[in-house]
Amino acid sequence: MSILYVSPHPDAFPSLRALIAARYGEAGEGPGWGGAHPRICLQPPPTSRTPFPPPRLPALEQGPGGLWVWGATAVAQLLWPAGLGGPGGSRAAVLVQQWVSYADTELIPAACGATLPALGLRSSAQDPQAALGALGRALSPLEEWLRLHTYLAGEAPTLADLAAVTALLLPFRYVLDPSARRIWGNVTRWFITCVQQPEFRAVLGEVVLYSGARSLSQQPGPEAPAPPKTATQLKKEAKKREKLEKFQQKQKTQQQQPPPAEKKPKPEKRGKRDPGVVTYDLPTPAGEKKDVSGIMPDSYSPQYVEAAWYPWWEQQGFFKPEYGRSSVSAPNPRGIFMMCIPPPNVTGSLHLGHALTNAIQDSLTRWHRMRGETTLWNPGCDHAGIATQVVVEKKLWREQGLSRHQLGREAFLQEVWKWKEEKGDRIYHQLKKLGSSLDWNRACFTMDPKLSAAVTEAFVRLHEEGVIYRSTRLVNWSCTLNSAISDIEVDKKELTGRTLLSVPGYKEKVEFGVLVSFAYKVQGSDSDEEVVVATTRIETMLGDVAVAVHPKDPRYQHLKGRSLTHPFLSRSLPVVFDDFVDMEFGTGAVKITPAHDQNDYEVGQRHGLEAISIMDSRGALINVPPPFLGLPRFEARKAVLAALKERGLFRGVEDNPMVVPLCNRSKDVVEPLLRPQWYVRCGEMAQAASAAVTRGDLHILPEAHQRTWHAWMDNIRDWCISRQLWWGHRIPAYFVTVSDPAVPPGEDPDGRYWVSGRSEAEAREKAAKEFGVSPDKISLQQDEDVLDTWFSSGLFPFSILGWPNQSEDLSVFYPGTLLETGHDILFFWVARMVMLGLKLTGKLPFREVYLHAIVRDAHGRKMSKSLGNVIDPLDVIHGVSLQGLHDQLLSSNLDPSEVEKAKEGQKADFPAGIPECGTDALRFGLCAYTSQGRDINLDVNRILGYRHFCNKLWNATKFALRGLGKGFVPSPTSEPGGHESLVDRWIRSRLTEAVRLSNQGFQAYDFPAVTTAQYSFWLYELCDVYLECLKPVLNGLDQVVAECARQTLYTCLDVGLRLLSPFMPFVTEELFQRLPRRTLQAPPSLCITPYPEPSECSWKDPEAEAAMDLALSITRAVRSLRADYNLTRIRPDCFLEVTDEATGALASAVSGYVQALASAGVVAVLALGAPVPQGCAVALASDRCSVHLQLQGLVDPARELGKLQAKRSEAQRQAQRLRERRAASGYPSKVPLEVQEADRAKLQQTEAELRKVDEAIALFQKML
Repeated sequence: MSILYVSPHPDAFPSLRALIAARYGEAGEGPGWGGAHPRICLQPPPTSRTPFPPPRLPALEQGPGGLWVWGATAVAQLLWPAGLGGPGGSRAAVLVQQWVSYADTELIPAACGATLPALGLRSSAQDPQAALGALGRALSPLEEWLRLHTYLAGEAPTLADLAAVTALLLPFRYVLDPSARRIWGNVTRWFITCVQQPEFRAVLGEVVLYSGARSLSQQPGPEAPAPPKTATQLKKEAKKREKLEKFQQKQKTQQQQPPPAEKKPKPEKRGKRDPGVVTYDLPTPAGEKKDVSGIMPDSYSPQYVEAAWYPWWEQQGFFKPEYGRSSVSAPNPRGIFMMCIPPPNVTGSLHLGHALTNAIQDSLTRWHRMRGETTLWNPGCDHAGIATQVVVEKKLWREQGLSRHQLGREAFLQEVWKWKEEKGDRIYHQLKKLGSSLDWNRACFTMDPKLSAAVTEAFVRLHEEGVIYRSTRLVNWSCTLNSAISDIEVDKKELTGRTLLSVPGYKEKVEFGVLVSFAYKVQGSDSDEEVVVATTRIETMLGDVAVAVHPKDPRYQHLKGRSLTHPFLSRSLPVVFDDFVDMEFGTGAVKITPAHDQNDYEVGQRHGLEAISIMDSRGALINVPPPFLGLPRFEARKAVLAALKERGLFRGVEDNPMVVPLCNRSKDVVEPLLRPQWYVRCGEMAQAASAAVTRGDLHILPEAHQRTWHAWMDNIRDWCISRQLWWGHRIPAYFVTVSDPAVPPGEDPDGRYWVSGRSEAEAREKAAKEFGVSPDKISLQQDEDVLDTWFSSGLFPFSILGWPNQSEDLSVFYPGTLLETGHDILFFWVARMVMLGLKLTGKLPFREVYLHAIVRDAHGRKMSKSLGNVIDPLDVIHGVSLQGLHDQLLSSNLDPSEVEKAKEGQKADFPAGIPECGTDALRFGLCAYTSQGRDINLDVNRILGYRHFCNKLWNATKFALRGLGKGFVPSPTSEPGGHESLVDRWIRSRLTEAVRLSNQGFQAYDFPAVTTAQYSFWLYELCDVYLECLKPVLNGLDQVVAECARQTLYTCLDVGLRLLSPFMPFVTEELFQRLPRRTLQAPPSLCITPYPEPSECSWKDPEAEAAMDLALSITRAVRSLRADYNLTRIRPDCFLEVTDEATGALASAVSGYVQALASAGVVAVLALGAPVPQGCAVALASDRCSVHLQLQGLVDPARELGKLQAKRSEAQRQAQRLRERRAASGYPSKVPLEVQEADRAKLQQTEAELRKVDEAIALFQKML
C-alpha cells in the first residue's frame, strides 16, 4: 500500500497541491506507477522508515521499503500524470512544465513574501511594500496570458493550473482584497474558476477571498514600489500617532472609573411601524371561496391578498367561455373575443418576456370578459424540439451515462414523455401565479394527438399540392446537434477583429475574425502568374470549384476561358465572371465554394458549377485528400494554413471584422451545409399575407411594423422544415422502393420517390398508383427527421380548435380576434400562422396583431445571465435577497468565469436585493411601461412604487368602509340622488373621465393611457382630494349631505375597482368582496362583473370641475407658501384677492375645501378693492385670484431676513459663476450642447430663485 504523507495545516499549500492531484488521479487514469491509490496520512513519516535526509512534505512512499518521492512538484506529477496535458515532449506538456516551473520559482516566493508578514510570521522590519510589489511583478505575466485563455494550458485544468492556484492560495485568502482583485481581473477570474472545480472543492472546500479594507497603495500592482516618504508626510504620521496615544490613554482612564448609574432608556420615537409580512392563515380548501369576513389587516400584504383567489376563480369556471350561457355558440350581441397564447416552451420557466406578454393578454382578456363578450383565452405549450431533446439528453447522460443513440429512438422518446409528465406543467403553474385567466380545460400541447393529427393533415395536403417539396440546398447546420436549425436559433456574434472562441468538441479555442490571403497559380502561365484570394474560412478552400471576378474588372480580362491550379487537388478551377463580385474589395477575386456558402451556391447555380461537400454532419472533412481527410473542420483550418505556407502560397493574414453565426442551443459555430431537406414554397402564400395587410383585412399594430411585414414577405425564401431530431412530429413522408425491374431505383432528392400519407397504408396506396404496380411490391421507409417546431406552431390558432375536423369551437372561435406577442417573432411565428391559415382554411387566423416591446434592464441593456441583470418575475412578486440572487447564479449553467461578473452586476443593480412587490404591482407596472415603442427599460424600483399604490388602494378602501358604516346600504343604481355637494359632483365627473379614458385606451391598445388614467383617479383625485374633503362631511350634522357623500363614495369604490380589475385582479377582488352589493343578483366575482362604460358613468360636470380647479390651484399656492416659510405645524389664515365678482363667488364656494386640503386657518375672500392685511406672503393661484398667507406673528422677521440675505448672496455668487462660464471664449464651440443646455436651465432656475428671495426680503422688511 502506497502512503501519501501531508501536512494537516489548512494553509500548507504544497500538501494541498498533492491532495488535489490525488483527487484528479482518482477521477482519471490513476497514479503514474499503475498501482492502487495511496492512503492519506496527516503527519510526517516515521523516521525509522525515511531516507536520509528526511523528506519534506508532501512525501509519497510507494509501498513499505519502496521508492520515496517528495516535494509538491514531483508528487503531484506522479499522482496525476494526465495533468501534464499530453505525452512528454509534446507542445502541451512543455507548456505545462514551463508554468509549473514559473509557479515554483516565481509565484511561491512572491506569494509567501507578501503574505507571511500579514500573518505575523516574519519580521515586521521587512518592507511590506517591496513584498507586495514583487507579488505584482510575478502576477503580471499571468494576467497577460489569461487575458485570452481560460486555463494556463488547454481547455481544462492541468498541473500548471494546480501549481499556480495553490501557490496563490495564501495571497487570495489574506492579502488580495476586492480592489486588488479588480486590478488582477483575469487572474481572479481564472483562480475562482479553478477552485470551483469538484476536485479542488473536495480538498479546499469553499475558498473565502480576503475582504479586508486595504488601500490600493498597499496592494500589489503593476506599479513600482512607493517612493520614500517626505519630511511632511513623516510629520503628519507623528501627529497621528500622538493623537492615537492620547485617545488610548483616555480610554484606559475611563475603564478604571466606576460605571455610571444606569440611565432609564428613552422611549422610542413614534414612527411608521413595519407591519411585517401578513399571511392568510384561515383554512380554505382549494377551490373554496376566501373568507373575507374578518378585520382587514393594517396594511396591504401581497401574500395575504393573493391567497386562495385563483383556485376559486378556476373552480367556478369564470374563465370558461361557457360561463353564464347555455353554449359557446349561443348568440351573444356583445360579440366574441378569442385569443390564443403564444405557446411557451415546455422546457421553459417564467421570464419577464412571459410576464409582459401575459400581463397584456390577461388584461385584454379580462376587459373583454367583463364587457360581456363570449371570451376564450386558450392556453398551450410548445414541445420545443431542440431545447427539450437537449435537456433530456443531458439528463440521460448525467443519470445513466447513456446517449440517445445507445438507448434507441423509441426508448428515448419514452424518456422524453416521462420528463414532460414530471416537469412539463411547471410553466402552467407559473402562469397561474401571474393571475392569467386562461381556460385550462382547453390547454393544448403541440404533441397531443389532436394537434399531431392536424400537423400530419397539413403536411399531406401541402405535399399533395406541391407546396411542400424535397430539395438539396444549403441549410444552417449545427454539427453538435447534428441537425439543421432555423434562423431564429442562430445568434450572430459580432467580432471587431482577431478573437479566440470556445467551440464545442475542441480543447483549444479557435481563431476567428481574420482574413487569410493565398494564391492560386494560373494554369499554363510561363510567368508563374497567380490570382490572390482571401477568406475567413481557409479550410473551405478544399471545396473550391472556381474563382470569380467582376466582368468589368480590367485586371482579369485576359483570364477569360483560363483556369487555375488547386494546390492539393487534381481539379482545375475555372475563372468565372459574375456581377456579384465587388471589384474594390481586396484583390477583386473571390473563391467559390458552392457547397459551403450561400452566395457561392447562387454563383454556382448561375454558372453550372459542381457543389462539392467537404464536411459530414459532424464537421469532419470528406471528399478531400490526405492529410486533411477525416480532420475536424477547425483542425483542418490549421492544417490547410500550414500546408499553404509550406508550398509558398500563403500571402498574409489581417484582422477582419465579421459576424460568426452561433447555434443558441449548443453554442456551436453554424456551418452552411448542403443537405436534402423538406421545404415549403412560400412565394404565393407570402403574397396573400402581404395583400391581407394592404387591404386592411389584417391590422398590425403599431403600424410601424407593417413596413417590416411587407419587406419580409416581398423577399421571402422557401422555408426549410426538416430537423434531424427524434423529439417532435416525425415527418409523414416515405421513401419508395419498388420491387420491379421496370422501375429504376430512386435517389433521395428525387421527389417522385417520396410519398406522404396520413398513415403508412395510405402512403403505400399512393406509391402503388404513382408507379403503376400492386401495393405488395412497394417498400416504404419513413423519413427519420421531424418537422421544425415553427411548423406546428404555425397551425396553432386552428389546430387547438380541432381542425381539420369540424367542431363547435372551430366554428365559433376561428378566426380569432387578436394575436398579441413580442415584435421579435413577427416573421418566425406570426407570418407563418397567417400564411398557413390562409392556405389551409381560407381564412385569416385573426383580425388584429398587437406587437409589444422587448424588456431590457433599467440601463437599456439586453437581459443576459452573464451580466447578472436577468430578473425572474417570481423574484419581483415574492422578493429575494442579494444572496438569493447570487445563489441562483451558482445553480445556473453559467461558466464559473462569468459568475463573478454577474454577481457584480447584481450588486450594482440590486444592492439590497429585490423587495416583495406582488403580482398586481408587477402586472400594472409592466402594462404602464408598454408604450408603443420597441424596448422597455424596466426599473424594479418603479414596480415597487406600484406596490405602494396597492397599499394606497388598501388604506383608501379601509377608510371608506369605516366612513360608510356597518349599516350602509347602497342605492340600487349609481345615479346621483340630487343633493350632491360640489365635491361629490366633481369626483363623479373625474370618474366619468377615467371610465372614458380606460375604455378608449383598451380599444387602442394604449395601456399607458389606461394605467395613467386609473392611477391618477385613485391617487390624485379620490385619495388626495375627495377623501380629504369628505372627512368633515362624514363627521358633520347634515345627514342628507352625508348620505349623498356615502353613496358617491361607494360609487367611486365600485367603479374604481372594476376599472382596475383587468390589471390588478387580486387586490381588487379582495377589496370588492368586502363591499356591500347593490342587488342580490350581483355577480359573485369582480372578474365577471360588468366593466364600467361611458353610458353607465355619464356624469361629466364642467362647472364643478372649474370650481374645483380653482380650489386646487389655491391649495397648491397655500402649500407652496407654507413650505417656503416652514409653516408645517401651523394653520395660517389665508386671504383670497380676486379680480371680479364671479371669481369671488367661486372662491367663496370652495373656501371650505381649501381649508381642508391646505390645512389653513380662516380662508376669507376679500371684497373687491379691499386692502390686503399687513404681513402677508403672496402667490398667484390664477390670473384672477391671488393668495395672501398671513405671516405676522407666526415668524421672526429679523431672523428670516438674516437667512434670506445669506441665501441671496449664495444665489448671486452661483448666478455670477454661471454667467462667467457661459461668456468665456470658446464656450459655444467647445462645450457639449447638452452641458450648455444644463447651464442655461440652471441659470434660469437661479435667477428665478433670486427674484423669489427679493420678494420675501421686501415682505419681511415691511414687517419690521
